[in-house]
Amino acid sequence: MDNALAYLGGQWAWGLEDVTSDVSALDSSGRWAVVLPYEGQPTCIRLGNWSAGLGADTLIGAWSGPAVSSWRTSMDEQCYRDAVARTREEIACGEVYQANVCRVLRAPMPDPGAADVAALFELLQSGNPSPYGGFIRVPSIGVALASASPELFIERSGSRIKSGPIKGTGRTAADLLPKDEAENVMIVDLMRNDLSKISRPGSVAVPALMRLERHPGLVHLVSDVVGELIDGLGWREILDATFPPGSVTGAPKSSALRLIADLEKASRGPYCGAFGWVDADAQTASLAVTIRTFWLEEDDVLFGTGAGITWGSDPEGEWWETELKAQRLMSLAAGIWQGDAS
Repeated sequence: MDNALAYLGGQWAWGLEDVTSDVSALDSSGRWAVVLPYEGQPTCIRLGNWSAGLGADTLIGAWSGPAVSSWRTSMDEQCYRDAVARTREEIACGEVYQANVCRVLRAPMPDPGAADVAALFELLQSGNPSPYGGFIRVPSIGVALASASPELFIERSGSRIKSGPIKGTGRTAADLLPKDEAENVMIVDLMRNDLSKISRPGSVAVPALMRLERHPGLVHLVSDVVGELIDGLGWREILDATFPPGSVTGAPKSSALRLIADLEKASRGPYCGAFGWVDADAQTASLAVTIRTFWLEEDDVLFGTGAGITWGSDPEGEWWETELKAQRLMSLAAGIWQGDAS
């Protein structure tokens, strides 16, 4: 038994059939689980069984996560605040308008034998249900991630394509600032530009701009950007035009990518990439942005957190936004989350 298992788009999937790093395979046949890391090779995993229920021969193991105090960050508070200040300098010089600055946290697993991301996902769903959450576990190729992602990267239904960028985060709606709205509009413009490269002329639209979404412990501003794909385009062309996601890079994207590479102290790995499913036969898909996500590397577990920086950003406030995005999920992974206050 290959022990491959996933939960994506409300369905369980198992039965490993094929693995490839060639995204053009997503235009072939079958239904695929997909991991597109921010850095590194894509992993496309064709699974033979997709069902609303768990297969009789599939197993979920145990999860014993690290204590919150055991996590170490790639950037401490002062380093992160310095990175925010540097980003504001680049904005003042006109090099970039917005950049997403991230840090990666790492902790040793207390019991590597109790490190099943399927069990971790059940914990995340119990305390932090999310619209695009899921997990992918393929031990034979070292893929193990569990996510509580709230953000849609790409949804496809035939020729219809949609993205749902998130920009603007607070504990409550009252915490949202004018800079959050400015940030959202900038990324919407970026996504309109990305989708226009692969969409029929005149088809790109923004049916929803800065709607308020409530998630456990915080709120987000979310927009929808849609388009109609040019005939004959495959997944390689779609991803070449849109990846990595604009909401976790910045604007202009090319300048933001260069700044991020200069500022950040650790590889993002799968964090800030995309994951989800693609049905090659039906030409449907849903790929989430890989945020609010845990992944395993050998005997360690990793988690990424970040914030979008604009001219209106306050370095201390941006640090605390990264803390807000991490604290609930890290407590859930540690098994100590006691629920929301009534």
